[in-house]
Amino acid sequence: MSLSVSRLSKSFGSQKVLDEVSFEAKAGRILGFLGPNGAGKSTTMKIITGYLSAEGGSVEVMGTDALAFPKKVSSLIGYLPEKNPLYSDMFVKEFLTFAGGLYGLSGKDLQSRRNEMLEKTGLLPEQHKKIGQLSKGYQQRVGLAKALIHDPKVLILDEPTTGLDPNQLADIRQLIREIGKEKTLILSTHIMQEVEAICDDVVIIAKGKIKAADSLQNFQQAGSGQQLIVETEESLDLRWFEGFQEVAFGPKGNKQVIIGTADAAGARKTVLGIIQEKELNLLALNQGKRSLEELFRQYTQ
Repeated sequence: MSLSVSRLSKSFGSQKVLDEVSFEAKAGRILGFLGPNGAGKSTTMKIITGYLSAEGGSVEVMGTDALAFPKKVSSLIGYLPEKNPLYSDMFVKEFLTFAGGLYGLSGKDLQSRRNEMLEKTGLLPEQHKKIGQLSKGYQQRVGLAKALIHDPKVLILDEPTTGLDPNQLADIRQLIREIGKEKTLILSTHIMQEVEAICDDVVIIAKGKIKAADSLQNFQQAGSGQQLIVETEESLDLRWFEGFQEVAFGPKGNKQVIIGTADAAGARKTVLGIIQEKELNLLALNQGKRSLEELFRQYTQ
């Protein structure tokens, strides 16, 4: 396995932000690391890349213990943090030359690698511009080129499409897909549509714990099941619906529950029985297919 994270733990003061987090990433497959804001995504990424220490667990990158030997694995990892750290007064070509030098590249090797990255990320027409003059989309390209300049085996992208317009978004997604064919690539995001557009595998984290991990295809199959949306005048108790494996309050709070089921007809009969037993006033009972976004919400609530 190119990247293996096992039982990773981290606290800030009395707050436990990672609670025995475990997952694996494979070469040639893009892993979507998905979770709401504050779930622990960025903290996990920073530990993998050596920016933060861990209190427990292990991280292996290409068979090397990343927690014990962070400098040894730094050359194996490319990292684009959420806040893209660029020098706005530097020219694009100048900046990539500087970045390559930090990784020990020099002479013809540095020139060759820099020129390859300029071409691969579509920055050749912009190479003589200052970074501060570029659009947000092109600045993200510069960040990607920097993360790739030393030809890492593992690439970690933390919210790489935040703030991009639709055209920039499509361009960056296509670039990430192309890079993902050659690397072990982790894409951290809280946007389900991003995962659907780019990823092969998905890990969902919430409140510092892994809630689900599977291929995107299996998530999509799970998301294609049926759901019932029940709304009443009175407050509902989730314990009344314990017979269902998948049940959660809906957007309207405790007066609405969303039930995932493979047997919609049977579920309707059971729900109507509960409504009658509890003497509730039913406002709505709707049936439809669950979206991946709703499935994500179910895991992370």
